Amino acid sequence: MHPGGLLVAVSLLAALACGGAPSPPQPPDVSAQAGAAVAAGAPGAEAGASAVPTEPGAPGPPEHRFRGLWVLCEGSQRVLEDPARVDELVVLADGLGVTDLFVQVYRSGRAWYDASLADPAPWQEITARTGVDPLKRLIAGARASDIRVHAWVNVLSLNTNREAPIVRDLGTQAIHVDRKGRSLLDYPAYDVPSPDRGWYRMGTPGLYLDPGAPGVRERLVATFSELLARYPELAGLHLDYIRYPDVLPFVPGSRFGVGLDFGYGASTRERFQREAGVTGPYADPASPSTSALVRTTAWDQWRRDQVTALVSEIRTAALAEHPALLISAAVIPYADRAYLSLAQDWRGWLDAGLVDFAVPMLYTRDDRLLGYQVAALARGPNADRIWMGLGSWLFANEPARAIRQLQIVADARATGEVLFSYDSIADAPALLGALLSARQDSP
Repeated sequence: MHPGGLLVAVSLLAALACGGAPSPPQPPDVSAQAGAAVAAGAPGAEAGASAVPTEPGAPGPPEHRFRGLWVLCEGSQRVLEDPARVDELVVLADGLGVTDLFVQVYRSGRAWYDASLADPAPWQEITARTGVDPLKRLIAGARASDIRVHAWVNVLSLNTNREAPIVRDLGTQAIHVDRKGRSLLDYPAYDVPSPDRGWYRMGTPGLYLDPGAPGVRERLVATFSELLARYPELAGLHLDYIRYPDVLPFVPGSRFGVGLDFGYGASTRERFQREAGVTGPYADPASPSTSALVRTTAWDQWRRDQVTALVSEIRTAALAEHPALLISAAVIPYADRAYLSLAQDWRGWLDAGLVDFAVPMLYTRDDRLLGYQVAALARGPNADRIWMGLGSWLFANEPARAIRQLQIVADARATGEVLFSYDSIADAPALLGALLSARQDSP
């Protein structure tokens, strides 16, 4: 927390406990940063726009609602690097009505926990300096406040870490290759090379593991099994970046032979041909023939199956360590796009019971769009197992709008919401104060 942040939080909590509603201190002007972070929305995004209405006389919110909070391992607060910050997090989470903390402990192949299959350097440095295992301290402190802790792991993303243990041990074949045969390792600054860069960009630049490459699934399953075995008090495992790389603009699979997609490493293609019994759509993917359509359909489904198999194997291994563990995933909210372009069939995961709940990341400044999305998710299949992911960081200087988005979720009678992120909220005293006040005022 920034200097003085804890004093601000404590004073706000004390005032609210006494029935007061303090005027939060003004944060620095971050409007330019917020504008750069996300494009301005349509007219419905502006402050005066209304959200999609709910039906008159509709029943109230579910009896049991959940509120989650994402906590970054390398954000501004660096919570896991200081025992005092761990304690501050629990105090604020309790004041915000948080039921579940999603704490990032595995990123870029590096571990903020006791690990042998991931790079344990962050955890080793912290424990050597403080004499405390930060994750254990957080789990214990949160449990005392009836808050569940989920280990948040970036599954298939390595960010820009070319030296991750999984790459060292499995080789460069573990990294995704695009349809032109280029490895992400060869992408300049981890983004699309020229001349393609004139038409395409990586949505999130970086290195991604190919779940169809030999050994990748087995290594990741073992990595997270070790985490759960060493921290049996965890309430859940939260899967992030459990998908193929995203390229803008999105392409609906390989059928049309256009765009840029991934999974074309030599060992991956050989495995597909062996398992599917057909050659992939590599030579002439745009052919309109029936045989070409069969190949592209099989290829796209096989790639989806690799991600789904990874989710399934993680779940099986996780429950073997901890039968009561909750498995969840942060997912792309546009289910068709996730299915066609990113091999992320999260609707299917819910249907098959592979995840206990999903958190679509509904990060937008457009309240009308948010209303449409939340209404569809809260009334659709598996609605009781979908929590709405909200981009609270977008409103650091407009806290009333963050509160309005929470109201949109509540009005839709959604099961719960998850706020991104603790770091951005702690950095914005006005936003923090508004969220605390809104929590105090809620029934």
